[in-house]
Amino acid sequence: MSRQEGKSVNGRYPFLISIPHSGTSVPPELRGLVNLTRKEIVFNSDPYTRRLYGFDDTVEAVIDFDISRIFVDTNRAPYDYPPRTQDGVVKVITQDGTPVFKRGQTPGRELIGTLLQNYYHPFHKQLVGALDTRPIEIAFDCHSMLPRSPPVRMDAGRPRPLFCLSNRGDRNGKPKTAGGLVTCSPEWLQALARSFQAEFEDEGRVAMNDPFRGGFISVAHYRRRRVPWVQVEINRGFYETGDREVGEERLTELRGRIFSAIAGFWDEVSE
Repeated sequence: MSRQEGKSVNGRYPFLISIPHSGTSVPPELRGLVNLTRKEIVFNSDPYTRRLYGFDDTVEAVIDFDISRIFVDTNRAPYDYPPRTQDGVVKVITQDGTPVFKRGQTPGRELIGTLLQNYYHPFHKQLVGALDTRPIEIAFDCHSMLPRSPPVRMDAGRPRPLFCLSNRGDRNGKPKTAGGLVTCSPEWLQALARSFQAEFEDEGRVAMNDPFRGGFISVAHYRRRRVPWVQVEINRGFYETGDREVGEERLTELRGRIFSAIAGFWDEVSE
């Protein structure tokens, strides 16, 4: 692909931006079954990520998801559902341990199958379509994370970095075992981390594969096409206030800085 300053021939950066957890909607199939308030649903999603990573005018593709991750988590394997797991493609409990569904109303296999057919698989087909038809050279799966690890995790209460960049490797971006899978080369992940650290100097730590190592989306789609994938997580404490309301000006500023970090990385590695 010919480039001008790291861009595609159409003037856009050759990026796919996946935003799988931005949605807060309840699928109609689940109405009447849910135990959560609207506020709890928003808190347990990735609020504001559509605005933080919405680089629509400057990249090849941006694909997001309207349904809350509590009800359909596209970053989990389609076979990981209750009772096999509580934190799979359909959640049983929230991050603070609240039951998602009313007593006796947890979806069974048939209803989960309907949710997969109606929402989960179409999202992944959109990713496949972008990777197959557009000049994508790297994909970013974009998320937010709570400032501290929530009660349901083994490291509950542990402070989290400002950003976490993941490729399934170790804390230097290298394979955890000889010949082990990484979804993006260590050199590229390290360059991306340097670019983020330069953009957000003195504001917090940029970590690699800590506390997250990347999820189902990046692994599954990397294996299929071998296009590099990086999972990006931003700390919600960096922009949420006590009442969790965020001003549009703050989101616009952060979106510009996040894109500057990603574009700066690409301009370096694509020379």
